[in-house]
Amino acid sequence: MKRLLVFLLFNIGFGVSPAQAGGMNILQEQCASCHALYGPAPQTLSQFKARQGPDFFYAGNKYRKAWLVQWLQNPKRIRPAGIFYRDHIKPGEKRDEIDLSTLKPHIILDKSSAESVAEALMQLKANSELIAGAAFVPAGASLGEMSFDKFYGCLGCHQIEPGYGGLSGPEVYTAARRLTPEYMSSFIANPQAWDPKTLMPKRDLQEGNIRNLVNYMLDLSKEDWDEK
Repeated sequence: MKRLLVFLLFNIGFGVSPAQAGGMNILQEQCASCHALYGPAPQTLSQFKARQGPDFFYAGNKYRKAWLVQWLQNPKRIRPAGIFYRDHIKPGEKRDEIDLSTLKPHIILDKSSAESVAEALMQLKANSELIAGAAFVPAGASLGEMSFDKFYGCLGCHQIEPGYGGLSGPEVYTAARRLTPEYMSSFIANPQAWDPKTLMPKRDLQEGNIRNLVNYMLDLSKEDWDEK
């Protein structure tokens, strides 16, 4: 019923703009085979392993619209080894290497389509209760880098600059460009509330420690990584 209601709202134009309706059509026709537009998140390991791309049913609470518009026109891989690490690696001389032959390129949209899709994604706001009332105030990244690299071992899964860090998780050097700080804070605090089968561990961090990590990623995002 929920899926049908969302489909009708977008496709008969009730309460949505033409751009939103057009964007939803693109999502359903070109993106739904890899991205879940409706919840819930995978509840079993087999469902998790079948996932081809990130879930979109809470995209409006997760992504920054401006980043979506840019990325959809020039997509660059965020997870070096794809959505499920073990499916896209091969033995290397010193350690596992990414098997690029197993990774498919993302579709590329023109500017108008990218703007329509981004507008449609902004309307998908499941899990709003997880960030309700959240307000993030940027500050100095005191201890953020040390916490990320040393204390919590995040570097083992995430890259903090191109080619430096783990391969199994999404890179974080541009995370604050694509993700809202409220989402990052909530996800770090309780990853399984958003995605029950995520490999991201719940570490029961204090609010100050979470704030340090998010501010560290905000600092990383200020670098011009396209020039490096």
